[in-house]
Amino acid sequence: MPGFIELRTAKIWLQFADNIKEATIYYKTSGAQTAKLLSRKINLMGGEFNTAVFTLTALHPETSYKYYITAGINKKYLDSGSFTTQTLWQFRKPAPDFSFIAGSCTYFNEPLYDRPGKPYGGDSSIFVTMAKEKSAFMLWLGDNWYTRYPDYWSSWGLHYRASRERSMPVLQPFLKSMSHYAIWDDHDYGPNDADKSYILKETSRNVFKKFWVNPSYGMNEQGIYSMFNYNDADFFLLDDRWWRSSDKMVDSIGGDINKNKKMFGDDQMEWLKNALLFR
Repeated sequence: MPGFIELRTAKIWLQFADNIKEATIYYKTSGAQTAKLLSRKINLMGGEFNTAVFTLTALHPETSYKYYITAGINKKYLDSGSFTTQTLWQFRKPAPDFSFIAGSCTYFNEPLYDRPGKPYGGDSSIFVTMAKEKSAFMLWLGDNWYTRYPDYWSSWGLHYRASRERSMPVLQPFLKSMSHYAIWDDHDYGPNDADKSYILKETSRNVFKKFWVNPSYGMNEQGIYSMFNYNDADFFLLDDRWWRSSDKMVDSIGGDINKNKKMFGDDQMEWLKNALLFR
């Protein structure tokens, strides 16, 4: 899955089988038989939830690249893909037009752990259509997977849910088709309506970092907010869970706003105000 791709670098996310300890990515410009073949090798932790990110450097703006991945000492071929770097238009020409897609609330059924009664999910064919879109990237707007009650209270459970949902076959062509950026909401952060009191919030943040390739993940090890630029548009990715007060906390006291009830938190709002002014 391509993540953050800018002018001269690109990040490619992968998840490997638990017995893979070494992988290599090979890449070159598209459509040029004489193009130099570059490579990056990474060592993996192995074991369950074996994810990694390749960072490709020394790329050229507005250039399409092809890549393929091998794994293990024998360099067994695993998969291939492509991406295009952003355009260096500043001070040179008008910013190019582009399109992106957005969505939220991805639920894949797992009958053993779904709630009793008619479950969510069912038809995931929308991802087949989305994979055919000629868009620059996808914005995942939260509830990108749905933790179940057995997942809430362990690091293994939170990792399992993200890994299992990411592995769904219907997702694979879409994940490779464009870059992906994400924020979270309650169901991929933790339990329903989870707030800042969630005891595994740090673990949940680690899971988010393992399965998404945003440019950054908050500041001072707090939250997952970030921003990125595409052509002449800035995208600010906010975190509505890390600092969120309980929904049951009163909104007002004696007719005045309860200033102790917050959604985004002081640190994030301070960052956002300065980031908006800087841009």
